[in-house]
Amino acid sequence: MASMQHEGLLLLFRNRPTLAPELLRDALGLQLPAWSEARVESAELTEVVPTEYRADLVVLLLEGKPVFAIVVEVQLSRDEDKRKTWPLYLTSLRSRVGCPTALLVVAPDAAVARWCAQPIDLGHPGFVLQPLVAGPGAIPVITDEQRARRDPELAVLSAMAHGKEEVGSVIAKAVMAAVGGLDAERLNLYVDLTLSALSEAARRTWEALMQSGNYEYQTEFVRKHVAQLEQRRQEGRQEGRQEGRQEGRQEGRQEGELAALFEVLDARGIKVGAAARKQILACTDSSQLKLWLRRAVTVESVQELFEPGPTRKPAARKAGKHGRSVKVLKPRSKR
Repeated sequence: MASMQHEGLLLLFRNRPTLAPELLRDALGLQLPAWSEARVESAELTEVVPTEYRADLVVLLLEGKPVFAIVVEVQLSRDEDKRKTWPLYLTSLRSRVGCPTALLVVAPDAAVARWCAQPIDLGHPGFVLQPLVAGPGAIPVITDEQRARRDPELAVLSAMAHGKEEVGSVIAKAVMAAVGGLDAERLNLYVDLTLSALSEAARRTWEALMQSGNYEYQTEFVRKHVAQLEQRRQEGRQEGRQEGRQEGRQEGRQEGELAALFEVLDARGIKVGAAARKQILACTDSSQLKLWLRRAVTVESVQELFEPGPTRKPAARKAGKHGRSVKVLKPRSKR
């Protein structure tokens, strides 16, 4: 399920395309060819592979022509399907742009980063993909405000990787100093990402600092935004006490519907690709989940599950023992 953290991390690289090659070069020691331009390229990988495959982000380096391409994948948890699709992303992209490619996996969690870094052996002799992983050990700790101003995206990435460490509050202070001159949309996003990445102790320290009035933010806009954010947190706590039980019950029902949907598809031998799984997990509409669950009983492919239109009628039933109806299932054609 797409989360604020996942989408926020992608926006860091989208807002500053040079962040990807700089991480590969400076943090991971990869030799890159000379380039003068970095731009975000289409992440649709449809020319060689099915349309359901889509990378998180593609950054293309150019020196008059494409000289290097980077597949950027944000990984917040283990997902075995990714280890199947990452090699496909690289080979498809290389075929499309006609230049060397590399896989950069951004994993702020240390355990997830270690899992991502495991080699992927494709079976052909010597054909082993070694993902390049930017985990907490590779992402720098940025506490210097001047450096944060030069590269606010890297500063936010530092906060997301190290925010729960003792230095988290100092990193957050550097980020606050850096975002004052940014446009409102980036400022709001970067402040939210930074504060949400802090440990509970660091957040309490930061809240106490705000309430004391001893810290002066760089701009009035930042000051107002952080105050509004704190107000939303306080309101959220109050609403959480009143609505927590109701939300918990709703989430429990949705989790049950998701589990049932995947169980039915699996029992019927219908393959669920990475993109389809992501679409299903992102759904929070209980009525939609129920519709998919009903369709899962009769569809022939996972793509058919998402097609608009009425649910296919179940197969005819015939009488069984004791006069009970017995469903006659039409054999599913092999694909």
